Amino acid sequence: MGGGALLVAGTTSDAGKSLVTMGLCRWLARRGVKVAPFKAQNMSLNSMVTADGAEIGRAQYAQAQAAGVEPRAVMNPVLLKPGSDRRSQVVVLGRPVAEVDAVEYRAHRGRLREVVLDSLAELRAAHDVVICEGAGSPAEINLRAGDIVNMGLARAADIPVVVVGDIDRGGVFASLYGTVALLEPADQALVAAFVINKFRGAVELLEPGLARLAELTGRPTLGVLPWRPGLHIDPEDGLALDAPRPGARAPYGRQTLRVAVARYPRISNFTDLDALTCEPGVVVRYATDPGDLADADLVVLPGSRATVSDLAWLRERGMADAIVRRAREGRPVLGICGGHQMLAREILDEVESGAGRVEGLGLLPTRVVFAREKTLARPTGVAYGQPVRAYEIHHGVVEVLGGDPFLDGCRVGAVWGTTWHGALENDGFRRAFLADVARCAGRDFTPAPDVSFAAQRAAMFDTVGDLVEEHLDTDAVWRLIEQGAPPGLPTLLSGF
Repeated sequence: MGGGALLVAGTTSDAGKSLVTMGLCRWLARRGVKVAPFKAQNMSLNSMVTADGAEIGRAQYAQAQAAGVEPRAVMNPVLLKPGSDRRSQVVVLGRPVAEVDAVEYRAHRGRLREVVLDSLAELRAAHDVVICEGAGSPAEINLRAGDIVNMGLARAADIPVVVVGDIDRGGVFASLYGTVALLEPADQALVAAFVINKFRGAVELLEPGLARLAELTGRPTLGVLPWRPGLHIDPEDGLALDAPRPGARAPYGRQTLRVAVARYPRISNFTDLDALTCEPGVVVRYATDPGDLADADLVVLPGSRATVSDLAWLRERGMADAIVRRAREGRPVLGICGGHQMLAREILDEVESGAGRVEGLGLLPTRVVFAREKTLARPTGVAYGQPVRAYEIHHGVVEVLGGDPFLDGCRVGAVWGTTWHGALENDGFRRAFLADVARCAGRDFTPAPDVSFAAQRAAMFDTVGDLVEEHLDTDAVWRLIEQGAPPGLPTLLSGF
């Protein structure tokens, strides 16, 4: 079977599964353990391209970095990318294979189960430990029959499970108890312990509840992780945008650079903007209304999984007119990937939306044609005299018909467009770009000369590893990894 394993499940989406998985990976790696992350099936619009050109969830990419191993497609063998409320693109081992709705997806489950189990076996054979992350909640009993990411995976591979509950939402004890109680007995037998996340206050106040939870379930709580502001490391979905972002409430001043990011329904790879939040004096806020753009020095149109649909959303809300107006006034606008496509004169899409010809915002001399083949690449280039390393994930191909060169796209006045994700993570380029934006906006802002996005990212990995090491019973965690779920765990009344 190979190395040991542990599955980190959660009572809800955004309970902290990704963070706990990352922290466990970092803690183990610092102990000299060869560890890898694994998420069998991920639904996310934040993705990344591996060195060999495969697309995986951005969270799994970050977890691999925290573990000190090269990110690989087998760490996230199935990635679902929603393009609407009903349909998703299915990416298998890094390559898109189908566009399906929930009913059509069932036809793929048998094959995907084999891919998932083979990928996990490959990772376990090559590593001492694999830390698996669940999805949503294991108590989504309507989905249990076809589950390959929560208890279905745990049962198939005989992996012990730890359930994470988010106390900041309230009702954490009921959520933890109810999660176990809703499972069938064979699933309950693998749920070995709990972790409480995002606690603000004195842990002593929780102790009576923790003791009672252990009495009722026969399962211990391995620790209580305290709330840490600013830990937004490559979240999987837009729920993370509802939480306070670093610098989002900083006071304005003449030396503050104000960035407004369009938060359309299918926003993707909004992690591109994380590099801006690490800059002192830069305030990043997400916009859903024209008024949110009024005092911005820079408006960013980020990536989108549904370019034509999200462009229509901008028009319906009056934001498109506001963006065009500010661009014609010489006020800065940046489009990235899907946002770059929106800036074009025209979009021809028979692939993603099937809408055919759609008029773009007309702010750049470009034309977009959607191709059936997805581009997945790790390009390099130079802008403002600075080296840039980036990544590409898109079906829309942008033809540049004029303007000044800007990475793979172009610039006209104070409007920039590029298909490259991750460009702002390059420190020299980011500083030069922000200085140019400040000049165009008439803002007295000078980027800090010594900010390193990579160093701040590594420090956050260590912070998450410290949380695990300092606040969890790591000896108990290690016993679960080595020995599995203890025999004889009580079965709660569940109705099964």
